[in-house]
Amino acid sequence: MTLLELDRSLEPEPLLEPERRTLAQLLAQHAPHDGRFGFCMPQIYAIRESQPHQRSLPALYQPSVCLVAQGAKQLVLGDQTYNYDAAHLLVVAVDLPVAAQITQASVAQPYLCFKLEFDVQRVAELALKVYPQGLPAPTELRAIATERSNRQLVQAAIRLIELMQYPAEAELLAPLVIDEIIIRLLHSSFGKRLAQIGQTSSRVTPVAQAISWLRHHFAQPLLVAQLADLANLSVSAFHLHFKAVTALSPIQFQKTLRLHEARRLLVATTLEIGAIGQQVGYASSSQFSREYRRYFGCSPTEDLASLRRTWLDQPDIAPR
Repeated sequence: MTLLELDRSLEPEPLLEPERRTLAQLLAQHAPHDGRFGFCMPQIYAIRESQPHQRSLPALYQPSVCLVAQGAKQLVLGDQTYNYDAAHLLVVAVDLPVAAQITQASVAQPYLCFKLEFDVQRVAELALKVYPQGLPAPTELRAIATERSNRQLVQAAIRLIELMQYPAEAELLAPLVIDEIIIRLLHSSFGKRLAQIGQTSSRVTPVAQAISWLRHHFAQPLLVAQLADLANLSVSAFHLHFKAVTALSPIQFQKTLRLHEARRLLVATTLEIGAIGQQVGYASSSQFSREYRRYFGCSPTEDLASLRRTWLDQPDIAPR
């Protein structure tokens, strides 16, 4: 097969109802009740929710693709909103803190989603094969997007889930199907952005390195100059690249991580509100409560009761 024939073979075809139903049936079998369920191989999940969320909840999305078979979900990042459903998939290229909300689900027709988290190094290796003449420069750097779902990607997800029933075969064959999914995404309109992750010459990689540092040190005082040095960029260039990729400034990103972790601690621990604020990096309890209310729309105390009713039933949206 020539490269031209391969490119044509990778052109997406519209998703058909039989494929969507098959994917929904497989996901429902592997997710018998609400929650997120892993398979015999890591980084592959079936997700089920039987009712819409009354409010958005914090989530930290890793590089991944989400294929919805039934229902719908909404993510908010900065001032941007991303909706995905059976007709639209979600692709994320770097770790991003978002507000997530199931917008369409019921007991009769629950939200059902296939999620594959990427091995960043493998994406980088395949990108060099998909673009042997050199990586194309993306027209934008935002590391999240929704795309039209298509038959080839859904069929690959179906084959991957079916393989999970046979661990011995899955160990050998599943990596090939995962490679197919990544290659098809690299050929999508998001492909130029996805191809940037893990590449030493990419403008996305220094931002990803800075994000990794922030995830592990979000409670520490933020020195943007230090992050710029880590990224080997000037402070002004680092600011521009960081916001282009994440939709947030470094300070906003850190604040979002802090508040997401604070919200998790409200439910996961018995710490008092002031102690939670200190643990995530706030020296002032009043500043913590003020920023918490501004971000989540209510005070930590007001939020706690409703979070306790929903958080433990929503493992997919808990920050990790």
